Amino acid sequence: MRAQLELHDVSVSYGQRRALEDVSLTVGAGEIVALLGANGSGKSTTLRTISGLVRPSRGRIAYEGRDITTWQPDGIVAAGVGHVPEGREIFSEFTVLENLLVGGHTAPAREIPARLQRALAMFPVLRERQRQPAGTLSGGEQQMLAIARALMAAPRVLLLDEPSLGLAPRLAREIFRMIERINAAGVTVLLVEQNARRALAVAARGYVLETGRIVMTGASSALAADPRVRAAYLGG
Repeated sequence: MRAQLELHDVSVSYGQRRALEDVSLTVGAGEIVALLGANGSGKSTTLRTISGLVRPSRGRIAYEGRDITTWQPDGIVAAGVGHVPEGREIFSEFTVLENLLVGGHTAPAREIPARLQRALAMFPVLRERQRQPAGTLSGGEQQMLAIARALMAAPRVLLLDEPSLGLAPRLAREIFRMIERINAAGVTVLLVEQNARRALAVAARGYVLETGRIVMTGASSALAADPRVRAAYLGG
């Protein structure tokens, strides 16, 4: 399988604190890959580093064969890497439609209408709420909006950070069905998710981060069966 996204010995520091230490991982074209770890292990930092929001102190990030380590975030989005951050970070005072249009700001103007219709078709509830302030949406609807906003940039790789965080089980299941649909449409997904069991169920492979280092990797089925992963992340 062709590698679409690669991290090579990436390290990141926040002042004197090392957040990532020589992290290497590969995401193949068309895969869903899960990134597991406890709070503070470096999962969000990994995604923020890929999307250019954080600069590595050393190492290299390659996307579709191009070195994007020093690219600006807008350039990374325009190249085809979308990022849905933890906490959604929607613009609460903007309408749903305005949030979606912000997501398409790197796209050619002629493509915006078609992209908007595709995003609304993926999340029909947002079509009904286009004129509604985003801050008045439910938690699940806000998460759908955050994902739809990222899809407005037509990403080929989507970075998802805790998409089910704070959602009721029914809404979480719906979000994961959407992730599978997005992947089936040809979008590669790197998934950070607190619900390790559900993440491994949809992912082909996974990596485990502990205190900024990759300590395990393998097929999702193998990780789900590993006693260390079961004890630490799967509740038994």
